[in-house]
Formats: sequence, structure tokens, C-alpha cells
Amino acid sequence: MTPVQELERAVRQLSSEELAAFRQWFAAFDAAAWDDRFEGDVTGGRLDSLAAEVLLDLREGCCTER
Repeated sequence: MTPVQELERAVRQLSSEELAAFRQWFAAFDAAAWDDRFEGDVTGGRLDSLAAEVLLDLREGCCTER
């Protein structure tokens, strides 16, 4: 049995209250993982070309500041 299958099995056995607590924990865990990945993309320069494109569009009047 793979680790994912073990997790699936364990989750299926949770009570309603335990499942709610797990869901809340996992949502926070997943959000933190996404934030870490995004921060790594920013510091690694992987979004620089997109930022430059947006700034060019702004300067050319293709969009407005809010």
C-alpha cells in the first residue's frame, strides 16, 4: 500500500469532528505550501517577465491603476 493509499484509508476512518479538524489543518498547510512556492518563484525571478509585461501594458494605457 502506498503512503497516499494509507492516508486515504485513514481519512475515511475519521469521525465527522476529526474530518473537520483535518480539513482545517490541511487547508492551512496547503496555503502555506502555496505561499512558499510563490515566494520562491518571485525570489527566483520566474515572474519577472510577467511583471515587465504588465508594467509595459500599464505605461501604454492598456490598463489602469486601481
